[in-house]
Amino acid sequence: MSENKLSLPISGMTCASCSTRLEKQLNKLPGVEAAVNLASETATIHFRTADTTSEQILEAIRKTGFDVPPRHVLLKITGMTCASCASRIENVVNRLPGVEIAVNLASETARVLLQPDAKLDDVLTAITKTGYGAEVWDEKNREEARTQEAQAARKEWLIFWAAVLLTLPLVLPMLGAPFGLHHELFPRWLQWLLATPVQFIAGWRFYRGGFNALRGGGANMDVLVALGTSMAWALSTVVTFMGLHAQPVYFEAGAAVITLVRLGKLLESRAKRKTLDAIEKLLALTPQTAWVLRDGEYLEIQIREIVSGDLVRVRPGERLPVDGSVESGESEIEEAALTGESLPVLKRPGDKVYAATQNTLGTITLKATGVGEHSRIAEIIRLTEAAQGSKAPIQKLADQVSGVFVPIVISIALLTLIATGVWLDNWSEAMIRAVSVLVIACPCALGLATPAAIMAGTGRGAQQGILFRNAEALETAGKLNVLAVDKTGTLTTGEFSLTSISPATGVSEAHLLGTAASLEQNSEHPLAKAIVAAARGRDLETETVEQFSALPGQGVSGSIAGEAVLAGTADFLQSNSIVFDALLAAEAATPIHVARNGQYLGSLWLADTLRSNTPQAMLNLRKMGIEVVMLTGDQEAPAHAVAGKLGLDNFHARQTPQDKAQAIANLQKEGKKVGMAGDGINDAPALAQADTSFAMGMGTDIAKETADITLARHDLAGLTDAVALSRATLRKIRQNLFFAFIYNVLGIPLAALGLLSPVFAGAAMAMSSVSVVTNALLLRKQRL
Repeated sequence: MSENKLSLPISGMTCASCSTRLEKQLNKLPGVEAAVNLASETATIHFRTADTTSEQILEAIRKTGFDVPPRHVLLKITGMTCASCASRIENVVNRLPGVEIAVNLASETARVLLQPDAKLDDVLTAITKTGYGAEVWDEKNREEARTQEAQAARKEWLIFWAAVLLTLPLVLPMLGAPFGLHHELFPRWLQWLLATPVQFIAGWRFYRGGFNALRGGGANMDVLVALGTSMAWALSTVVTFMGLHAQPVYFEAGAAVITLVRLGKLLESRAKRKTLDAIEKLLALTPQTAWVLRDGEYLEIQIREIVSGDLVRVRPGERLPVDGSVESGESEIEEAALTGESLPVLKRPGDKVYAATQNTLGTITLKATGVGEHSRIAEIIRLTEAAQGSKAPIQKLADQVSGVFVPIVISIALLTLIATGVWLDNWSEAMIRAVSVLVIACPCALGLATPAAIMAGTGRGAQQGILFRNAEALETAGKLNVLAVDKTGTLTTGEFSLTSISPATGVSEAHLLGTAASLEQNSEHPLAKAIVAAARGRDLETETVEQFSALPGQGVSGSIAGEAVLAGTADFLQSNSIVFDALLAAEAATPIHVARNGQYLGSLWLADTLRSNTPQAMLNLRKMGIEVVMLTGDQEAPAHAVAGKLGLDNFHARQTPQDKAQAIANLQKEGKKVGMAGDGINDAPALAQADTSFAMGMGTDIAKETADITLARHDLAGLTDAVALSRATLRKIRQNLFFAFIYNVLGIPLAALGLLSPVFAGAAMAMSSVSVVTNALLLRKQRL
């Protein structure tokens, strides 16, 4: 039957019955054949549009209780030469319904957001019609592209050196003029023979690129180069073959411009590839094979054949192939690939380990939990590529200028031609000035100024365990003047220990601790873990809890043997009509109050310690001009103690998640740019409210999903590095934009006034984009 096909991601499926139910529901639609894959969370649907539309299929999925989230697709774009190309692709594709695209000229990629009813084929077709090539970019064709790019680069260099050999005789008289050499060292017919292959063979890429751009309804740098050099070649050819000996020829101008621009493009491509080094190095960290237990013996197999649950053996000196947990053995693991921290970390049975990290000492066996694209290193690569492909707000002006740059330059060149010809009555000079205007104008430098710096900055961050969600986060982090921080797990280790027990009259310590541990065993909060660990250390039995519920920042509740049990802050218990006298805490100790069956049982006191590098991080933040505000759900006494040790004048205790968010909103109303660093569920509203949010790497998933920047190292040293990197990247962007704008603002008028020859103009244009990318590459050596 004549049919269409949809491949859709499905969210909300939790078990096999979900996929079966969805598949049955879809297959009830007329003309539909659906197969739902729970493992990949996708649905492949064949349907006849005469019977069922894609909208009806999406509606059926939603009615079944599931959703179709938007798809993110990374495309490789070929044929782009300047910012005008990228702007043209974005303008055309963004007109398609349900499609958003952001094109990165520096990486020659595009990130596409497809709504469920949008088709990727329509995007690819639109890009092709615009005059460029596009394909889905994944690991498979990434490898193929590396080989093809290497072959293409060799070919480009061969063409360049051939153009150099043909161009040198043409420019020798110009180079020898200061030494009295005659201008026309070679007869004009020989100059024509030398210049013509350069014009139409070495220069063919400019004609092809210009034609594709014009066919797509736009204009780019190729149009400027092709138009300018063609004018010089055509005039010189007419003069040569019509025997107009009194008129000069300009073969050297067109040939030199093409040769120099080709050189600039080759150097630019080499420099742009270096901005991708961070990603390439990360990709190279994961081994391709691993020793996996199969049928009672360890066999070396390909990584793609490993599945979750496999037992993998890793010997000393080898890199871990997958994420997992240590099953047996112990060793020190060097995690610099993920955290930027070179000191190895001791791993014992039960500890989590990650792919791409280095085993240094003993042999360990681990149980695979994250393989391939589901590993932590793959997540880092995805985040980094997404950030590199996104656009910073500072780039908007350059994009607006790039969109109209080429038409404006052509208009200026035409005006220069007419005005000079009429004013000087010298149309040869007028033509040369117009050619200089065309070839000196460089939209490339404008288009590369921001993305080249963003790519270098985010790549450097990934190497140091600093993951930026997008380019906007990289930009705004450097503008912060206030940082709000959570206490537990951010300033402190978050590893609590029970310091004292205060049972109510008539209640034993064992009953108080056992009741609290029974309730808290269902919680992942650091305080809860400390209480459970203390109970186990005293060999106390825990009871079964029903109807467990947690209120972030307040406490937990449940039912034990039919009796209501509460554990949490004083406010939490008092709001549930539990009456008890306030108790004084030891310095820096946090109380957990416990009640059962409406009666107060007593209080448990817990304490943790400051992270070793927190005081230095606070000092560094102050040196950066950033005020630190502590927002904590803890009680006043421990909050005051920590604030005193760190010299923090501004802190707020007993904060609910909503209180933290409101505190940040109040600071923003004062005109301040506020960042927030936290690692727990109760930090999520504040992280969302902040101008820039930081999640500590070992924090909860919800914190990392909300945050703009994720720090692989669980300390504030990474945060100061992130701010420093952001500020360095912003400096590079401003330098690049200033150079790109000032170059064009000064260069075009000088060319129009006849103060720049076409050869010099072409050389300047070729080097402008190279210098912008080279300046951005300095970020790779940024000290953090």
